[in-house]
Amino acid sequence: MTVRRVSYGLLLSICARSEFAFASDTTEAAQGFREGSSFEVLSRNFFLSNDFRTPSPTGKNYTQEWAQGFISSFESGFTEGTVGVGIDAHAFLGLKLDGGKGHSGTGLLPLDQEGRSEDNYSSSGGTLKLRTSRTTLSYGEMMVETPVFDTADKRLQPEYATGLLLDSREISDVHWLAGHFTAFKNQNASTSKGNFSGYGVSTQAGGIDFVGANLFEDRPVGGALYASQLSDTWHQYYANLHMKQSGVFIDSNVYHTRDYGDAVAGAIDNTAYSLAGKYTAGAHAFTLAYQHINGDTPFDFVGGDSIYLANSIKYADFNGPHERSWQARYDLDLSIFGVPGLKFMTRYVTGRGIDGTHAPQGGGYNTFDESLDEYVPQQGDGGRHWERDIDLHYVVQSGAAKDLSVQLSHVTHRANSAQGGDDIDRIYIVIEYPIKFGQL
Repeated sequence: MTVRRVSYGLLLSICARSEFAFASDTTEAAQGFREGSSFEVLSRNFFLSNDFRTPSPTGKNYTQEWAQGFISSFESGFTEGTVGVGIDAHAFLGLKLDGGKGHSGTGLLPLDQEGRSEDNYSSSGGTLKLRTSRTTLSYGEMMVETPVFDTADKRLQPEYATGLLLDSREISDVHWLAGHFTAFKNQNASTSKGNFSGYGVSTQAGGIDFVGANLFEDRPVGGALYASQLSDTWHQYYANLHMKQSGVFIDSNVYHTRDYGDAVAGAIDNTAYSLAGKYTAGAHAFTLAYQHINGDTPFDFVGGDSIYLANSIKYADFNGPHERSWQARYDLDLSIFGVPGLKFMTRYVTGRGIDGTHAPQGGGYNTFDESLDEYVPQQGDGGRHWERDIDLHYVVQSGAAKDLSVQLSHVTHRANSAQGGDDIDRIYIVIEYPIKFGQL
C-alpha cells in the first residue's frame, strides 16, 4: 500500500525530497490475518530550537521545545477468500521534556489557552482494509503519500488523514491510486477535524479527492500523472518524468492549479515546475536544481508534504508568485571511508523575482485590512530569500542498538521584507529507535 509507515530516518527523508522518485512497493501478499501481521513501536526524541533574527509574528525572540514521542503501529495480513479483510492501527503518545510559555510554539506540542505547551498529548486511529487480487481498498485514519495529497512526518507525531484510499496494481507497470479524504489530524493535535490547511490559506472545505498513477516504477525511466480537487477551492494536475542510470538521476515535476466552484481561496491560475539533476561518484553526490512558479499567487497545497518540487526543502518551499529559485547540494556517504551508517548533506537554495502585488483582491493572498482600509498582499514586489541546510545523520548498523539513528541539523533562512518569511536559525536534534515485535 502507499499508506506510509513512520520513517526511521525522519529528517533525512525530508532532506532527500528534492530527489524524489516513485519507489515501487514490492511487499508480498500476506498469507493470513495473523501470519502476515506486524507490530512495532518507534521511540522519537525531538529537540527543536528556532532563533528569530527579526521580529517573529508572536513577538518572541526564540521558541524552543524538547519532547519524547512513542509511535506504535500494527498491520495485519488478510483473511483468506476472494475478498481478504485486514486492519491497521496506530497510537501515539507525546511527552513534554522542556518548553515554557516564553518559548513555546515550535509545533512539537499543542498549546493551551494561555499559550503554554501541554505536558502531554495522545491520539489513536485505525483502518479497515479489503483486498482482492492486487487491489486494496482502505477506510479510516491513515498516512497518505501522493504528490497531490501527502501527510507529513516532520515533527513528533506524523500527520494523518481520514477517508478512503484505493491502491491497485492489476496492470503491469501501472500503480493506480485514488482517494477521498474529509478530515485531517495535524502534527500537534489529538483529534481529526474537517479542516485542511493550505499554504497561506485555510478552508473548511468538504474534502479532497484525487486519482493518479505511478508509471514504470521499476524501470530506468518512469513517471506519474495525478489530478486532485479540493472542494470549492481548486483543481490541481501533476506530472512527473524521471530517469536513473549509471550514477545519474534526473527528475522533473510540473503542477497546474486552477480555482473552481465557490473559489473560497480566491482566483488561482498557477503553473509550477522544477528540474533537478544528480550525479553520484563513489561517496560523493552533487545535485543542481531549478524551480519556477508562474502565477500571481503562490503554489498552493494541502497536507504538509504535498509539494514534490525540487526546491521545497526544510524551512522554505520557494513557491512564491513568479518566484525563480536555484539549488546546489552536496552529499557524502562516509561508509566508504570506514564509518558505515554516517551521512553528511549540505545545500543552498536562493529564490528571486517574487511579486505578490498582483494577487486577486479579496482572495487568500490579498486580503482586506480594515485597520488600513485597503487590500494588503501577502508578499510584495521584489521578494527574495535564501536557505542553507547542514545535516549529519548516523544509523547504528549492528548490535543491541541496531537501527538507532541520530540526526543533527542546522537551518538558516534569510529574506527581505517583500518575501515575508522569517530570518531564522533552526536546530534539530532527533534520536529515533524502532522496536520491532514482528508477528503477533
